[in-house]
Amino acid sequence: MILLQALNENTGSFIDLFDKLGQKFFIRLAIDLVAVFILIRFIYFPEYKNRENFFTLFIFNLIIFLITFILNKSDMSMGAAFGLFAVFSMLKYRTEGITTKEMTYLFLVIAMGLITALSKGSWLELSLINAIILIFTFVLESQVLMKKEVSKNIQYENIEMIKPEFRMSLMADLEKRMGIKINRISIGKVDFLKDTAVIKIYYYESTK
Repeated sequence: MILLQALNENTGSFIDLFDKLGQKFFIRLAIDLVAVFILIRFIYFPEYKNRENFFTLFIFNLIIFLITFILNKSDMSMGAAFGLFAVFSMLKYRTEGITTKEMTYLFLVIAMGLITALSKGSWLELSLINAIILIFTFVLESQVLMKKEVSKNIQYENIEMIKPEFRMSLMADLEKRMGIKINRISIGKVDFLKDTAVIKIYYYESTK
């Protein structure tokens, strides 16, 4: 009897909690989670294959959405919320070895969480805004507009070939060894004791 009474009280508490949060909260949460899942799973992950960042970006977005939605009840402005979490993210990740592209994805999940939680628009407008972000990100990440140039550092042992007059021969030798068409190269660190040089090669990523 006591257990049944406690269960009824807990059930009533959950119902009261859902009533306080309202339909608006769950609709916005669903829009945010679906949009971020598409961004991370179908745009970010196929390119970078980083499961750790998959978890980090998803949880980061969820926590930001929940906190900003709650803070919004205290009339927190969009600018203040953006500044708060942008500064927090920079402090948190300033010592991490992440690339500029990954930092951009971090900014995207922050922006999507803030916009979905704080915007005064309808659920249809929020869905459209998130869809625009996803479409532009996909197009820019793909090779629809331009070929994607990637780079790689290699250690080259024939130090005589780094002279300017041998540049074309050097590129031909690298292309033969690497089996790729090289667009350009740059000479990095040179070690005359070991007769080696670090060369950065640039080439277009092939599509399968």
